[in-house]
Amino acid sequence: MYTKRVFSARDMARWTRFETSLFLAYVLFWTALYFFLELHWVEIPWTPLALVGTAVAFVIGFQNNSAYGRIWEARKIWGAIVNSSRTFGLYTQDFIDNAEAADPLPEAALAEERQKLIHRHVAWLTALRYAMRSPKPWETIYKERTNQEWQQMVPVPEQQQSLEEALAPYLSAEELAEIQNKGNKPTALLYLQSRHLRQLKERGHIWPFSFLQFEKLLEELFTHQGKSERIKNFPYPRHFATLNHYFMWLFVLLIPLALIPQFGLIGLEMAETQPLIGRWFVWLAVPFYVAVAWTFHTMERIGRTGENPFEGLANDIPISTIARGIEIDLRQNLGEAAEQIPDPIPVHYDTQM
Repeated sequence: MYTKRVFSARDMARWTRFETSLFLAYVLFWTALYFFLELHWVEIPWTPLALVGTAVAFVIGFQNNSAYGRIWEARKIWGAIVNSSRTFGLYTQDFIDNAEAADPLPEAALAEERQKLIHRHVAWLTALRYAMRSPKPWETIYKERTNQEWQQMVPVPEQQQSLEEALAPYLSAEELAEIQNKGNKPTALLYLQSRHLRQLKERGHIWPFSFLQFEKLLEELFTHQGKSERIKNFPYPRHFATLNHYFMWLFVLLIPLALIPQFGLIGLEMAETQPLIGRWFVWLAVPFYVAVAWTFHTMERIGRTGENPFEGLANDIPISTIARGIEIDLRQNLGEAAEQIPDPIPVHYDTQM
């Protein structure tokens, strides 16, 4: 149900167009020096460069596997939040009644109590997604020009509205004021849920065993929150990411010094039988270099963009869409009018946020 867009070849070309232009200009510069000025001495052997390239390929593969592992773990956590939230809605509707109450409440009052619990749960989802989308010092990928373009095309909901404004429809003024001074607002909201459930249990509107089921479910929500915070607050080790980035650029910048002379030698051999082709054959190094450099750079960049699955990029976990989907499910099953329930998060360019 909650999926992310897969980049097409056109999207990928647009996303990497600045680097591609840089590679093209760089290799044209070295090829021109080799061809017009005959600087044939500017050459390095393939063996050490191949060793560097092999090491870079291994590290990029490790980085991409680790980044995908973080993305997949984050998706599983929010999938578990979906399941626990649906269970919470089920418990709220079936466990709150007058069966054990010494002072029974009218059905309208019970419905109001259920609505408070559901709305507070939506507030918890809202606070959690805002916490996950808050910037961290190591989250810098969004500053890249093409990533900023995607953010303008696919806006992040948490950047369009403040947390206080987003929470206001779901909490009373007293509850909103109470959590304002709390550093961890999702945790504070779960504490409010537990306190409310205990009060209902003490008044006999929740059977003690049902109260324990509720508390166990809150424990699950704490667990999901903690797992999500672990990914958010513990970055991919910076020494791996930084050194790999530098090694990749070192390899990419050295390739022309080995690739161009090789094409030049092939051209000299061909010149004996096909002089025209042999003379210009060295220029074939240009597309070959661009292809190799683009591949290494793009794979390394894909790994970097996947390190922080809550940063707000186009291919991150769509936590805003997931949270809104949960809210719609819970409020529809609560029996609220359709005009009171918000619409799904808009999809821009086939991308969910």
